[in-house]
Amino acid sequence: MKKNILILNGSPRKNGNTAVLANQITLGAKEASAEIETVFLHGLDIRPCDACDFCQENGSGCVISDDMQTLYPKLRSADAIVIASPVYWFSLTAQTKLFIDRWYAMYSADDFELKGKKLSLLMVYGGSDLYDSGGITVIYTFESICRYAGMDFDGIIHGSAMNIGDAEKDSVLMEQALQLGKTLGS
Repeated sequence: MKKNILILNGSPRKNGNTAVLANQITLGAKEASAEIETVFLHGLDIRPCDACDFCQENGSGCVISDDMQTLYPKLRSADAIVIASPVYWFSLTAQTKLFIDRWYAMYSADDFELKGKKLSLLMVYGGSDLYDSGGITVIYTFESICRYAGMDFDGIIHGSAMNIGDAEKDSVLMEQALQLGKTLGS
């Protein structure tokens, strides 16, 4: 059975380092005969959670009428989810954070709808390492999400790529992204 992989790119740059590495994941997954869909979050109408708790009280999902309504079914049907984001000011991009905050509607007292799914992280940063860039904070965030939601943290690709084109110059990073795609797709 073909795996269904959903890549969510939270970079504001359509052809930046994050996109280049996400494309490598796609190539690897396609080699493994997986079905891939990439969603570019920048430009979508994803509004912040209103904390109305309607989703929790009624169990009927989020009432905000925006582009998240098309993303919820994609998340539910994916076998593996890849969040791709550059690190901005020691965290995820605003686009990525808004998207993840809205996962709240997929949680109930009984369970989390994404429980058991694979969650992978692809991130690039401008600093020289995980600590001075803030990348470590993003990793801690994803580890916590997985623990809380019962998801499997299934791979991290990260590296320094400040300027457009830096990711393509890093053969190790490019190969890691390709291999993650193959792993997720098999």
